Amino acid sequence: MPADPVASRPVPPSSVESRTSWIAAGVTLAILSVAYGSTLLVVVGLRAMELDLGVPRSTMALAGATTWIGTGLGGIVMGWLSDRIGVRTSVLTGIAMIAAGLALSSLGHVWTLYIGQGVLVGFLGMGAVYPPLLIYVSRWFDRRRGTAIALISSGQYIAGVIWPAVFERLIAGAGWRVTFLGFAGVIVLVTVPLAALVLPPTPGTGDTAPRQASGSRPARSPVLGLRPNMVQAILCIAAFCCCVPMAIPQGHLVAFCGDIGLGAATGAMMLSVLLGSAFVARQFWGAFADRHGGLKTVFAGSALQALSIGAFLLTQNEAGLFAVATAYGFGFSGIIPAYVVSIRDLFPAAEASWRIPLVLFTGMSGMAFGSWFAGRLFDHFGYYAPAFGSGVLFNIANLALLGFLVLRLPRSRWGSSRNRPVEA
Repeated sequence: MPADPVASRPVPPSSVESRTSWIAAGVTLAILSVAYGSTLLVVVGLRAMELDLGVPRSTMALAGATTWIGTGLGGIVMGWLSDRIGVRTSVLTGIAMIAAGLALSSLGHVWTLYIGQGVLVGFLGMGAVYPPLLIYVSRWFDRRRGTAIALISSGQYIAGVIWPAVFERLIAGAGWRVTFLGFAGVIVLVTVPLAALVLPPTPGTGDTAPRQASGSRPARSPVLGLRPNMVQAILCIAAFCCCVPMAIPQGHLVAFCGDIGLGAATGAMMLSVLLGSAFVARQFWGAFADRHGGLKTVFAGSALQALSIGAFLLTQNEAGLFAVATAYGFGFSGIIPAYVVSIRDLFPAAEASWRIPLVLFTGMSGMAFGSWFAGRLFDHFGYYAPAFGSGVLFNIANLALLGFLVLRLPRSRWGSSRNRPVEA
């Protein structure tokens, strides 16, 4: 039987991984599985809210888009601040802000929706929850970091499997305003704080110091033969370009199905299938990143996403769309966690608290732009084909940028299990 390449890799003598590491990852997964439901309310309620408020679809899409911008921008601030106030305080503050944002959004004015989603749910809410938790878990792992990051990032997809069908039934029955308030009061304020209170304390210097001492790159040394901030900039632009197409099915699939006569319930189920596929595939991508490194994982996932986003142009058949949604979920699911692993592969651990939120911000800005731009193209053309076509073009640009970095990997490491030096 061939040897397990992960098991056979030299183990750092000062590895921080332990049973507590997996407890930290499990609690984080539970938190994100609930918190991410707040970002799906506008997606599922898009058509109902559009009709109720009497505004163009791009206006509603922009409200959802501000959540992504707020999350990314807030993460830059909270990634730094959580190192000083602690991840528990950061998460509990974020959950309170999410609840306040959903309550404000339920008032039913466009301005309250934008402030509620962008500032409270996004900047002060998910910005204080998601990026700090990614950084937190990355510091608990050194041997299976890709697997752990993929696992906790799957909270988005667990939320996607559970919540869309629930929200669709509640919105159809009680209305979108009551659904917003119910999610804020009953679930966000009760379940998530209880989980946050049992988060293990962040390991002190157990991650940073040993890794710096065992061969991680000094802060100012070249990365892939380039200036470190140049590589960071390329990764950020690439993240923006790949997240534009990533946002289109996630933000518009329910509305798209309603427009072509399949109905909102079918659209919600299709979104759940898409995100369920992403959850399963993300575990594969995590193991792939542990073996091949973050950069090659991003490239592979983005290539599959490009093929899948193009496939949405080829069918409006229900069975065909379910198949495409499943393939799309498999393709895009490993991209964002692999960017996080890439940052940890290429840069010193001490810089994670600002480099990771920065790449997340540009990626989420791409999500925001993609969601709004798809709505704007729909308002202009009256159908979604131009939006899916634009997604293909952005994905091609992303692959060109990533390919430039992948080709700069030292050839001696193309067949190795990691893109970074093995820590011994």
